Amino acid sequence: MTAHRNILGLSAAILAASLSAPAMAGNADLNLNTEAVQGEINGEIGNGVQLGGGILSSDDHDDVTAGHVQLLGTERTSEYDVGLGARWSQYDTDHGDGGGLGLGGYGYYYLPGAPRVSLGGYGYVTPDVATSNDLEHSYEYGLRARYQVIDNVEGYVGYRKVKADFENRDERTLDSGPLVGMRLQF
Repeated sequence: MTAHRNILGLSAAILAASLSAPAMAGNADLNLNTEAVQGEINGEIGNGVQLGGGILSSDDHDDVTAGHVQLLGTERTSEYDVGLGARWSQYDTDHGDGGGLGLGGYGYYYLPGAPRVSLGGYGYVTPDVATSNDLEHSYEYGLRARYQVIDNVEGYVGYRKVKADFENRDERTLDSGPLVGMRLQF
């Protein structure tokens, strides 16, 4: 329960920081499937630097609540959209609780013949040297096909997998499966 309160407190702090920052570029993302829902908000805090975070709630492989905060260097052109950086992930699961600092990022390529379509994905790896509490290591990755519906809204279909290894437990899949989502640029 303490980890669940930590995740909610962390999410509230991210939202407050995002709303109190000067108006700059950012995005809000929401995706779901029959077993999970995930929301994320990111805001530019400097030229090419984004701060953000999100929450995942899943019943896919038992009860999981996961939150994250990330700091990324980003670049977006008419050909690609990329970001690299660090992410703190915090897990509250039936198999263990804990968090850790991971590295990773995302990358999308805009198709030349269809500039409203982009293909790509993301991935983050948290090694055991940078974890706390029961978490030994974790990783999350996803693939997405995005379509720009209007200038500031993208719809997408994709796949996500989240795995973690907790102390005295085997590595577990916490969430996996296809998803649909929308992303609003502001």
